[in-house]
Amino acid sequence: MPRRHPDRSVFEAKRVIIEEVFGPHPESVFYERQLQVQLEKRFFHWITGYALHELCQEGAIRTERLPLLGQTRIRFYWSNTLRSWKRTANHIVKLVARYSVPEFAIAIGVHGETMFDAALPKVGFVPKAWNVRTYGGRSTERLKNLDRVAERDGIEYGVEIKNTLDYIGRDEFHEKLLICKDLALRPLFICRALPKSYVMEVIRAGGFALIFDWRLYLHGYKSFAEEVRAELGLRVDSPARIADGTLDRLVGIHTRIRDRVGAWSQEPVWPEEAGGEESEEEDWVDGEERGMQI
Repeated sequence: MPRRHPDRSVFEAKRVIIEEVFGPHPESVFYERQLQVQLEKRFFHWITGYALHELCQEGAIRTERLPLLGQTRIRFYWSNTLRSWKRTANHIVKLVARYSVPEFAIAIGVHGETMFDAALPKVGFVPKAWNVRTYGGRSTERLKNLDRVAERDGIEYGVEIKNTLDYIGRDEFHEKLLICKDLALRPLFICRALPKSYVMEVIRAGGFALIFDWRLYLHGYKSFAEEVRAELGLRVDSPARIADGTLDRLVGIHTRIRDRVGAWSQEPVWPEEAGGEESEEEDWVDGEERGMQI
């Protein structure tokens, strides 16, 4: 577990979990990512992780891991008053496994990129490059690449699109920011979810983040999305296109950046090079659950 402890937020998360999750639903079984996503409007994912861990240590709730796919295991939580939890947990395992298989998770990631590829030009963002390591006479020696470069009103953005339930990993996030620095691009992160601390780093680097909130399932999977939403309370859907309101927010933020570019007086602040102390955001994650889209 982490060396640092954000006490106030964890204490509040513990209260909410007991009073608003297990209190009204003593017969329910939840898995970790499910609770993190359900509570993400109020707490960072890692705060919910801390809180759940401490509640289990204190004996307030119970927990156990079950096999999911291959070597990956999924952690469940339930009330102390619930005797028969495993049947419900096994049902959830089967449902989660359906959207956690690598082929489906990869397809959803590509689908999110494709949907924004179709949407961005409609609001004036001109695509310039894909899978980017070199641009405008500049190059990066970093291991990863940027999803896209797009331009509007003379402002060139390094675009990263993440259609996942969990946050982009901190190391990957910083590497993408530094690629934007290498290529002289303003960072634009288009993500289902992103913690405010990451959003502020993007802003300090001269860019912005667009949060679209709902995980976008493939066309033809609407009934499956409805099943996941109904049974697990996760924000997933299979829309035909990106919502107009989402694109309006994108244009609005870009317009504010465009209008101040000429008078831009503050130098962008970039993250330190990779290799520093491990962050508290990452520390709490169960090792067997890293990298799996559950």
